[in-house]
Amino acid sequence: MKLCRNILSNGACTTPFCRFDHTVLACEPCGYIAERPYLYQNHLKSKEHLVTVTGENQTFFCSICDINVNGGDWKVHCTSLQHRTSATAKRVSLNVEPEHGVSTDSETYCPVCRFTVKTWFWNRHSNGEDRQRKERFLQFRAALDEAEKDKNAITVEGVTDFGFVAPKTAKQGLLCDLIMKSSEPSGRSVLIEARLASQKATRPYGSGFSLEAVAYNEPISSAEPRSLTYGFEQKYIGRYEDRLELVFEDTQLKKRFVISRLLRAIVGNQAEHEALRPIAPYVPRKRTTRTPESQVVPGVPPPSSTAVPYVSKLPFADIPVNLYNLLTDSRSQMKKLADIKKLYLPGLFLSQTYARQFENLLWIEEHQTEADLERYDMTGARLSKWNQYYYLAIPGLAEKRPSVLVGDRILVQVQSERSGRWFEGHVHVLRQNEVGLRFHTTFTGWSESKLYDIRFKLNRIVLRRQHQALDSAFEEDRVLFPEARHAGAIEYTWKIAPYNPLIASNECQMDAVKSIVHQGPGGVPFIVFGPPGTGKTITIVEAIRQLLKMKPNCRILACAPSNSAADIIAERLTVGLTANELFRMYAPSRSKADIPDKLRDYVHSSPDGHFSVPSMGRLKNFRVVVATCVSAAISTNIVLSGDPKQLGPIVRSGIARRLGLEMSYLERLMGRDIYDVKKAHGKTVVKLTKNFRSHAAILKFPNERFYAGDLDQCAKPSVINACLSSPFLPDTDFPVVFHAVLGKDDREASSPSFFNIDEALQIKSYIRQLKENRKFRTTDRDIGVIAPYHAQCLKLRTALRSVADGVKVGSVEEFQGQGRKVILTSTVRSSKDFVDYDLRHTLGFVANPRRFNVSVTRAQSLLIIVGNPHVLGLDPLWRSFLNYIHLKGGWVGPDIPWDSSEAVDAQGAYDKSVRDQAHVDVNEFTRRMEELTLGQADEENDANVDRPWRDVE
Repeated sequence: MKLCRNILSNGACTTPFCRFDHTVLACEPCGYIAERPYLYQNHLKSKEHLVTVTGENQTFFCSICDINVNGGDWKVHCTSLQHRTSATAKRVSLNVEPEHGVSTDSETYCPVCRFTVKTWFWNRHSNGEDRQRKERFLQFRAALDEAEKDKNAITVEGVTDFGFVAPKTAKQGLLCDLIMKSSEPSGRSVLIEARLASQKATRPYGSGFSLEAVAYNEPISSAEPRSLTYGFEQKYIGRYEDRLELVFEDTQLKKRFVISRLLRAIVGNQAEHEALRPIAPYVPRKRTTRTPESQVVPGVPPPSSTAVPYVSKLPFADIPVNLYNLLTDSRSQMKKLADIKKLYLPGLFLSQTYARQFENLLWIEEHQTEADLERYDMTGARLSKWNQYYYLAIPGLAEKRPSVLVGDRILVQVQSERSGRWFEGHVHVLRQNEVGLRFHTTFTGWSESKLYDIRFKLNRIVLRRQHQALDSAFEEDRVLFPEARHAGAIEYTWKIAPYNPLIASNECQMDAVKSIVHQGPGGVPFIVFGPPGTGKTITIVEAIRQLLKMKPNCRILACAPSNSAADIIAERLTVGLTANELFRMYAPSRSKADIPDKLRDYVHSSPDGHFSVPSMGRLKNFRVVVATCVSAAISTNIVLSGDPKQLGPIVRSGIARRLGLEMSYLERLMGRDIYDVKKAHGKTVVKLTKNFRSHAAILKFPNERFYAGDLDQCAKPSVINACLSSPFLPDTDFPVVFHAVLGKDDREASSPSFFNIDEALQIKSYIRQLKENRKFRTTDRDIGVIAPYHAQCLKLRTALRSVADGVKVGSVEEFQGQGRKVILTSTVRSSKDFVDYDLRHTLGFVANPRRFNVSVTRAQSLLIIVGNPHVLGLDPLWRSFLNYIHLKGGWVGPDIPWDSSEAVDAQGAYDKSVRDQAHVDVNEFTRRMEELTLGQADEENDANVDRPWRDVE
């Protein structure tokens, strides 16, 4: 075994990932121990590992100066005046190799931790947990090295790594012989015991490996070698390991010794794995800071930029210089956070301070968004030219990475120039993989061979509109901080006859419509709290139609967070409303090819053909205007529809999230007393409780966890029962499956986004079976695949190309508000790191409760989740959900690694308990090896890469 010894200068490790006993992982430089294999790349890229292998936290001794030097300061020391003076005095070369630190009168060198501590602190350090951990590791490493050696004239030979094993072959089973040989003719050693580590761990588990035939107590000599047969049998794809421990006895010395071997196998189709393997080894992209542009030559904006005649000019609202400097300094995020709270945010969050609070949060978010855009900057790019346009090919454009719209700005500079002068190119043409730009007339000298540097700039129009709104004098408590005194009494004066007959039998929907219609002018915002599949859109559309009927003079502005959601509302309102009554407002940059046919008569265009708005006089005559939120303004009465338990706004800045920008307006209001769903039903809020989407088994867990069990399953039986009794279900009456896959998460090239080939291929297998089953016919349009990482979405689309090219694959955000007959989810993560990363970093997006809620509530009749239970089980929410599935009989694959009947501690630090169990296993292994040995044993910012970009149209 290799223990992380081949370290490159950048801190990366070139050895096979450190593994030993099937229950633990180890890194020699850090003395790091984790539970179970699954390749812990995170640790190898963690701060602790990098600092350790580069020597920054070690103490070195300079033999020229006779002093101890901190490892991080070694290079500086070697060029210092003191070092030069000492070398000159001793007449030796300046170049000197660092030696281990030495103890002095005031310092004691710790050979275990490899740094010095103050002598008065030595007792505390030597008894500290960190040193004890490293001591245990050294003991374990010594025992492990000893166990893996051939010894006492005995050698063990044979295949221990099967590599790729075809699923069919693995299911049938494999047998392999290990040969035990001796170089001595007398045959004094015998095998007395053979055992697998999987059965000696704290919680025994099935690894797929087994002992089939063992020759015990037979002398092993040079003339008579002995054999041992072990087998591997596994029904499920994934990566499997175990450790075989062979206990021998020297019959002459009457002493026992151990020789161990690591057994490995990957169950899967090798050709399919090869097709999805990393295109290049992952190398973290160095984050560089852009040098400021000293001069930007303005480009030519597209005609759409003037298609809308705005009444008032937008403010520039640039980030204040002092705030910008604070955000760009090198201090930790927590220190920046403290200064921002102290210097920029108001002490009290009130209507009067509301604008100041959010102005600063918007600037903080803008700064992070601009920094994230730097990831997509290009060097050495070429431009092609056609007429007045210069075309730039952009990798990832079709995936909105980066997100580019008509009217956006892209800066271009000749690569050889290397100055602060850049040319601004406005996007005029948007294609799948390239954009067409127009520059100032002074942009000359272009040629096809010339290389350019490219910078993507943030489109600040939406931000400027937000700042414009905050600059207004609006400070009404009834809207921003509503209280009971602001809520007027509701008088029900009209009898409601629903347009949609389905609403008539739904009491909560009827209550919401009645309350909205009978709200008096100037009341508090009314909330329609709509959990998944409860008919929020139907309710709002019905309320709009009733308002138009009961109040002929009312004017309604209907807003949605995305164009697709706004289109749904507008399409349903076309029934009964003419083009003179309904106006669907689009951004000028939007393509007319994306507009639903039903809405083509409900838009307005400028003379040059771009979307626009009519005159103010005509605009006021429309009874309903439908737009996205960025085009909206606050009116007399506000009705909010949504679910604070589902996804909130996309916020890229960690500082802004901590300071509250991620909490939506609706979520903040629902935290106030007057929106208590039990006490204020029909007055300020209505909670919709009938779910028309999912089977009861799919709905049960999120219903109890997020909605107090209030939701009733009311979907059509013909839809939700469509997959019952299918061969995909372990329990034919329970349409929820968790398929445990012990895979490997990976990254490639410079992308920090994770993917998992084993999970992708398991998803592919399920979809192939779904489509081939004639009894339970399923089309591509019936299936949705959710993955939290962009790289996994790409791998899944590649894998499905030959099987089901029409299946939608996307992030959780792309599925909010939608449902599918069948939903499959790949959770991706299969590595654990317990040193520098907390649970949130280890699981990433997977551990977000709102993402969890959305992902498990999209399915109508079948929900299949593929993931690694050892990782998911670290999170109490996922642990509870996996318990629910296991106890209901929906588990497939290697068994659950804990007792599913045990209560889950909602605040449980399960990562710590797993780490503690790993140490128990390590200590037990060390103890066994020391007892069974002939001699004494001798004494290791990329969070936003998968966060989607907001739809800014």
